[in-house]
Amino acid sequence: MYNIVYSQAGVCASDGFFADGVSAGLKKEGAKDMAFIYSEDACEVASVFTSNKMCAAPIRHFRQMGNFKTNFILINSKNANAMTGKAGVEDIKEVLLTCGSNIKNPIMSSTGVIGVRLPKAKIIEGMKLFNLSKRDSASASKAIMTTDTFAKEIAFKVELDNGKSFNIGAIAKGAGMINPAMATMLCFITTDAKATKGEMQELLDEVVKTTFNAISVDGDTSTNDTVLVLANGRSGAYDKEAFKEALFKVMHFLALEMVRDGEGATKLVTYKVTGAKDEKEAEIVAKALSDSLLVKTALFGEDPNWGRIASTVGASGVEAYEERLKISFDNLCVYDRGEILFDAEMEKKCAIVMQHKKFTIACDLGVGDGSFKAYGCDLGHEYVKINADYRT
Repeated sequence: MYNIVYSQAGVCASDGFFADGVSAGLKKEGAKDMAFIYSEDACEVASVFTSNKMCAAPIRHFRQMGNFKTNFILINSKNANAMTGKAGVEDIKEVLLTCGSNIKNPIMSSTGVIGVRLPKAKIIEGMKLFNLSKRDSASASKAIMTTDTFAKEIAFKVELDNGKSFNIGAIAKGAGMINPAMATMLCFITTDAKATKGEMQELLDEVVKTTFNAISVDGDTSTNDTVLVLANGRSGAYDKEAFKEALFKVMHFLALEMVRDGEGATKLVTYKVTGAKDEKEAEIVAKALSDSLLVKTALFGEDPNWGRIASTVGASGVEAYEERLKISFDNLCVYDRGEILFDAEMEKKCAIVMQHKKFTIACDLGVGDGSFKAYGCDLGHEYVKINADYRT
């Protein structure tokens, strides 16, 4: 058995890890725009990246490195270094060559505007401001923000029955261009667990399906989506089951924080689909609901338009029947296998539910035993305003 307890210090909670954020002049008014994560020991690395075919230069650079250990991640905001071709990768190599001798196989991650070369001179000068003895997770998490309205970090301590323990912590960014095929999101997870690269990768691939790949803000899949897990093994402790649950807690928390921070979002909605033919068809329906612009705008208007939900289920392409479908807002059933329960009184009750910051829309397809949960938000005026002038 094991016990997982909330911990402090975010991405610096694990032994031997350091992080901080600085201002290199990439953002206006001296805002922090560059960060680092550093480990005194070389780390095993597990990774998941965007499914977008136009993946950014940092991802291409990472993949070119093959099988390696690292102890340093350089992160910049404001510039995605995407659609910059081979030159974008060469820019990364040039920047990372300036790292100190204590840095082993450094890697880079970027977020921001697409189609602009890295401001190498500013980034190289910014790196001179790094103090590798700093343990300021909050500062690092603020530096990687773009349209985020708040920083995102979390950490846990995992206590094992044998008296040993390990830590796991993370920072992340993401608020818009969020789609269930990963998001315009970066997530950096550190741990002092004695985990192998193979097991970390196996668990990351599994956990991402029900966390970051289950969220949607606007249905757009970014060029830069990245999740990295770094393990330096300092604690000497590890338990696969405990590590998996702790990893899920970290990623699930941060995934929901991204949806909650969706550009202009006012609602965090869970789409719970049950009774599907199988898990895959349940996932298709749940993600169709979390992606639907008609559903999102109804959420913003606090309009319990259950017909849009039924239509989206039917359009998803899965096996579904009007006479078997059941739709509920939290515990309020509005349509029950062919019977419409949505009268004037029910509409008032559902409208109250939709005023809440968090609620669940549940769909039982009545076909099989497949189930899946996806997470989404509403879409309103602020989203259009933010993205209409994002480059400025």
